[in-house]
Amino acid sequence: MSDPRPAIALHDASKSYGGRNALDRVSFEVREREFVAIVGPSGSGKTTLLRLINRLADPDSGTVRVEGEDVHAVDPVMLRRRIGYVFQGIGLFPHMSVAQNIAITPHLLGWDAARITARVDELIDLVRLKRDQHRDRLPAQLSGGERQRVGVARALAAKPKIVLMDEPFGALDPLTRDALSEDYRRLHDELGLTTVMITHDTLEAVLLADRIAVIRDGRLVAEGSPREMMSEAQDAYVRELMATPRRQAGRLQALLEKRAGA
Repeated sequence: MSDPRPAIALHDASKSYGGRNALDRVSFEVREREFVAIVGPSGSGKTTLLRLINRLADPDSGTVRVEGEDVHAVDPVMLRRRIGYVFQGIGLFPHMSVAQNIAITPHLLGWDAARITARVDELIDLVRLKRDQHRDRLPAQLSGGERQRVGVARALAAKPKIVLMDEPFGALDPLTRDALSEDYRRLHDELGLTTVMITHDTLEAVLLADRIAVIRDGRLVAEGSPREMMSEAQDAYVRELMATPRRQAGRLQALLEKRAGA
């Protein structure tokens, strides 16, 4: 059986701001239905990569293709409407209800009212909120985890095949973060999505992703499955980065053993 075609493909893509290379000749592919986590230090170019995919920024050189099309040949507004985007700041419109926030993109695409209502109700259920409790609330009346679930629902509203996520769970408390990340992975699988997620949390990348890519100083320095990255990394920085979950697990085990023997 042949491999799925790339849903996203960058070839020698570079981008600079004020003379500083944010991305330097990055070639990178994401296959259909794949969940890819991008990790790396702050300022390494991770968010710039996402911005090139949905044309919030254009490369200075190289090409970016989405579903086989060069993004320069696609209207940027229409491109963004077919790609879901979830980010840490959430960005819900404060004067709109949960239902109205979720309905924004279908409304812009000209869906009829009945179709929009059905889709909003479907998504409220999918992200594990309650229609009677949450549908008509304003964002200020929601918890952080509830707002982020609405952000995920809004990103999925127009049934995109591709979802980009920029530190989507970073501002949440640990229990909410764990539950929401697990729920999103379930949705990714159930809906057959292609997901690219930026995270600073190496353990989160290992637990959620099919493949991990490491960007440092604007360059793609390593990529592979979580198992490959944790056991076969050649780059010293990547080895140190991928050893973090194992070190954390070791410290936890040592602490538990110490307390058990006390």
